[in-house]
Amino acid sequence: MPLRHITCRHTSPCSAKSALRLASHCSRAGACAALGWALAISCGTNLLAQPSDATDAAALIANAYPNHIAKIEAGKVHWRDGTSMPFDDGGGPKAFKHWLDAPDVEDMLDQPYPTGAAITPPGPDQDPGRARNAEFFAKIYGDCRKGEVAPHLVDVVWLPKKWGRKLKVSSVNGVAQQLDAVSRALDALPPRFDRYLLPPAGTYNCRVIAGTNRVSAHGYGIAIDIATAAADYWRWTKPGADEAPIWRNRIPQEIVDIFEKHGFIWGGRWHHFDTMHFEYRPELNPPSRAAAPAARQP
Repeated sequence: MPLRHITCRHTSPCSAKSALRLASHCSRAGACAALGWALAISCGTNLLAQPSDATDAAALIANAYPNHIAKIEAGKVHWRDGTSMPFDDGGGPKAFKHWLDAPDVEDMLDQPYPTGAAITPPGPDQDPGRARNAEFFAKIYGDCRKGEVAPHLVDVVWLPKKWGRKLKVSSVNGVAQQLDAVSRALDALPPRFDRYLLPPAGTYNCRVIAGTNRVSAHGYGIAIDIATAAADYWRWTKPGADEAPIWRNRIPQEIVDIFEKHGFIWGGRWHHFDTMHFEYRPELNPPSRAAAPAARQP
């Protein structure tokens, strides 16, 4: 396996980015494979699918936001309004906390999201999707603290047959259309799933993530929390002897599969788990072509 497909479950500067950089020094596939396995062993990691290089990562991000991104080249994201921002900050591999607190745009794909996989406990510090570049998301959806998100919020009827009440989410980049499709699919599930879905715990909320100064995904209008009565959250539970979270989950696979089919990622895939939480992240989990409704213009 080429080294560029290594992803580390990292608490140190061991990351996909470090693997990519090492790969650039390999001259033969065999050498890359050997170095890749050595890196995997030293990091205590699994080998997971990962964009093969920065060009692939750039394509995934550009394809996820076609109405906003003109191109990604020369280390920059070039927006359709003529502005640009860094794609890679040039800082090299990041330790977990730095990756979480100050990711560049490329870093957001440093941990692959396991769409469709069976629900299992994530590895240490595996939090695919928790790293969000604030400047990037504010450019796409607006800064809620400046009143830029609210004008783009629209109503989605949550479980129209079983509950029928409206929730506010962003109309930008197809978020509302995808959540509407999720709602209708969940509405068709048997009644035994209702306890996990009703009542929902909220969508848009201009707030920061608990314990940080980073704007929550809810502040961009791209997230929903489902019923809290059946949810687990790492800050609500006692950590293990090493102070690491002890993963828990009660959300059924059927619910997760429906959200993931429509481009949402799930907080239950995180070591720092938040099992009520789903957010629209098409760069990490592109919606199924068969399921995707037409995206609404921003």
